[in-house]
Amino acid sequence: MYKIAIAGASTLLGRELKDALSESPLAAAKMTLLDEESAHGQLDQVGDEVTIVQAIEPDAFEQVDFTFFAGSEDLTRKHWRQALRSGSTVLDLSGALDQETGVLVRAPWLGSEAVIPDLFTPAVVPAHPAALALGLLLDRLQMAAPVRFAAATLLEPASEFGRKTMDELHQQTVALLSFQSLPRANYDAQAAFNLLSGLGETAAVNLSSVEARIRRHYDALSAGRWPALALQVVHAPVFHGHTMSIAIELERAVDISALEEALSGDHVDLVLEDTDSPSNLAATGQNDVLVRLRPEASSRNPAQVSRLWLWAASDNLRLNAQNAVECALDLRRLRPKGTVQ
Repeated sequence: MYKIAIAGASTLLGRELKDALSESPLAAAKMTLLDEESAHGQLDQVGDEVTIVQAIEPDAFEQVDFTFFAGSEDLTRKHWRQALRSGSTVLDLSGALDQETGVLVRAPWLGSEAVIPDLFTPAVVPAHPAALALGLLLDRLQMAAPVRFAAATLLEPASEFGRKTMDELHQQTVALLSFQSLPRANYDAQAAFNLLSGLGETAAVNLSSVEARIRRHYDALSAGRWPALALQVVHAPVFHGHTMSIAIELERAVDISALEEALSGDHVDLVLEDTDSPSNLAATGQNDVLVRLRPEASSRNPAQVSRLWLWAASDNLRLNAQNAVECALDLRRLRPKGTVQ
């Protein structure tokens, strides 16, 4: 029986993680819900049991096998060493630790990686869900032909930044329709009915830091296997779900049927019909990345292409939580349970 703590349990990602754990082989673990002071005393449910979100006390991580940090970066930086000293395995979903010495960025769905965790690994960062989705797609395409060039435009939803930004997007939408002034505490810009590649000077969220994090995670997962990624992050006026437009150039022309066969498989749902296009709404609640392949319109032979477009969609919170659970399952080998014969 493992013991698991979720620090940041009342956040959107923390709640998604709790559900993902409840559906995983770790469902029988004893779970403790922790969070910042503003969330103390909130009622939540783990399986069939009602539990209370607790404060992070000095002994909060004692005898905890896995601690998931799913709250703010500040919460992670404040408490992760405390969890480490208590002997807990640390998994950071906030991304605060990906530049700490010895911390590894992981995505077990992508198979063998250059570096795997050992007993001296201080923490593991489950890869950003956009980096994971890009890695899955490029890794599959390279089964058909080497990828020479890849460029992606990522449409980032409000939920990626938490409940406050979702609330502000909703408030801005209502205010605009009512001809009232806009709340700007988090965006410092009009996010509703607008596409933005940058936010205001005093914004609580930063698209450039998100872009830099995705690049770091992509490079860590790639380990030189995939081409350098040209990436732009744009904030979209949607509440939930990643969508991406990805331009690909292959080293040689390949039959479209071979590319479709390469993309198909676990964790990727290839959509073949135009009328069933991937979208952030269609991806909600799905464990897979939805993707539609289109050959470049200028291709002389539509059946065989070297340049193509991918339109992909995924549930950003669900993918993040699923990857974190897979990382924990992978780390079980370092925390064996049972009697040694």
